[in-house]
Amino acid sequence: MMKRILVTGASGQIGTELVSMLRNNYGKDNIVASDIKPSKDSKIVNSGPFEIIDVTDGRKIGEVVKKYKADTIIHLASLLSAVAEGNPTLAWTINMGGLFNVLEVARENKCVVFTPSSIAAFGPSTPQDHTPQDTIQRPTTMYGVTKVSGEILCDYYHKKYGVDTRGVRYPGLISHAALPGGGTTDYAVHIYYDAIKNKKFECNIQKGTYMDMMYMPDALDAIVKLMEADPSKLKHRNAFNITAMQFDPEGIYNEIKKHVPNFQMEYKVDPVKQAIAESWPNSLDASCAKEEWGFNPKYDLSSMTKDMLDKLNKKLK
Repeated sequence: MMKRILVTGASGQIGTELVSMLRNNYGKDNIVASDIKPSKDSKIVNSGPFEIIDVTDGRKIGEVVKKYKADTIIHLASLLSAVAEGNPTLAWTINMGGLFNVLEVARENKCVVFTPSSIAAFGPSTPQDHTPQDTIQRPTTMYGVTKVSGEILCDYYHKKYGVDTRGVRYPGLISHAALPGGGTTDYAVHIYYDAIKNKKFECNIQKGTYMDMMYMPDALDAIVKLMEADPSKLKHRNAFNITAMQFDPEGIYNEIKKHVPNFQMEYKVDPVKQAIAESWPNSLDASCAKEEWGFNPKYDLSSMTKDMLDKLNKKLK
């Protein structure tokens, strides 16, 4: 049971919404948001404690954990896939160095740790359809390499030191609250904004490229559900396949056109992002998450599209 929680990378796409939800659930003073620089989101800064943390500085993480007597660290700080491919050295330093520091602090202070993995942990030799929970993981991107390494490192800390580590392999995440930060699946967020603002969209992923996706409310619920789960029921821990829907750019485009009939889309494929997307699975098997801790997403493409357009219409007016 989480009581006092430190969230790293709190200004990112997941963190922005997660901090608000956790403060509603656990009390605003019990959720410490942190990031490498002050958040531009006044809601995060003004609704509870906020600390500046560079996750490559393990001493600072430890100071904040002790200061607030945190029992849980939700570690979200990382460089995402496309950005990481542009600077692999920095990606390794932040993604792996930061996680190592968090795990060391957790070991010393007996904290529970959640850190997200990703579909990027898989690669071209992974079974592409209904990808099993336990399968070949040979990614071809630095981001993917850090995610596989992170899963193994978290397993090591659990087995070697008894640190309660948990995680999920996130698909592409779609949110109306915060823009994504340089991932391969970002097109599936920007398409909604452009449908409302411009009535046209230039897609950087090729038609027929299927990827797993999830709406942010389901992604946030998954964190809380997994972290509140009975640890004796968890066989996998780091990290569970989860998914809610699979589509290619034409699928999301056609769904949006039901609500915005004059919406147009053309393709201008980004070769780097396309290569990354093609190395990932088409669909994941999430049966272990369902069996071990009751994962059950609420949104599909149709219900997500309706909600996204409703929320963005209000936001962008």
